[in-house]
Parts: sequence; structure tokens; C-alpha cells
Amino acid sequence: MQAHNTNVFDETYLAPSYNIAPTDFQPIVRLDRDGQRELTVMRWGLVPYWAKDPKVGFSTINAKSETFTTSPTFREAMKRRRCLVPAEWFYEWQQMDAKTKQPYAISLHDDSLFAFAGLWERWKDKAKNQVLETYTVLTTDPNELLESMIVCP
Repeated sequence: MQAHNTNVFDETYLAPSYNIAPTDFQPIVRLDRDGQRELTVMRWGLVPYWAKDPKVGFSTINAKSETFTTSPTFREAMKRRRCLVPAEWFYEWQQMDAKTKQPYAISLHDDSLFAFAGLWERWKDKAKNQVLETYTVLTTDPNELLESMIVCP
């Protein structure tokens, strides 16, 4: 089976990107077969190995930490395929009114790199004879510090 070239890594994946969207390919850190950390590239939006269609990845960009262990979508990845998703900042969106959302960029005070906990999966497209590696980010409700930083209407 031919592998999707997600392991082809070049410097373009490390260039600043201010609007990463679901299905974009981004670097993640995972353990290789020898248990060593490796930096590789995967598509954002987890596609479970058993999915019939990769479009499910649009609805699995995040896995809520309070419930992902009970979800069939994330269960196998949680057991065997964990990763880190490097970032310098992320957006939190607040609904301002019925039609408007306001993005807030959240970073560390010194703008240093941090990582989200994540899960990854390998999905096989039998029709195209290809493998697609995808990931999701674990999320939770904001803590008091983050919640107090975001102005709500």
C-alpha cells in the first residue's frame, strides 16, 4: 500500500502560519517504532482507522478531554497513538452577536513554543491504495486565568 507522503518534511512546514485550518498539514511530534521522538507532518482532523470516508476529519479537529476516552472515534488512538502538537499561539473565538465572532490570539507571555496534547491515527484509503495520517488536539474548558482574559459580551 502506498503511503501518503505525510512524512516528507521540509522547512515550509515550519514557516509562520497565522490561519491553520482543518485538513491543513502541520508538524506533530510522536514516538517512532523504536520509541524515539520524531517530528513528522500530518493532516489536522482525525480520521479513525475504521472510517469509511476521510470527511469525518472535519468534525474531529478537537477531542474534548472530559469525554474522549468514551468516544469510539478516539478510543484506539488514546491507547496507542498519542502526540504533541507544537504551537506558538492559538485562537479562542467569542460570539459577539448573532452574526459576529471575535478571535483572540492566546500565547505564553514570552512567546515561546508550547505543545497541545494530541492523538493521531492512520487511515487507509482502499480505493486509492493510500495511507493518510491525521491528528486531533485535546481540549478542555478554559481555566480561570484564560477565562478571565477573554472579554465576553
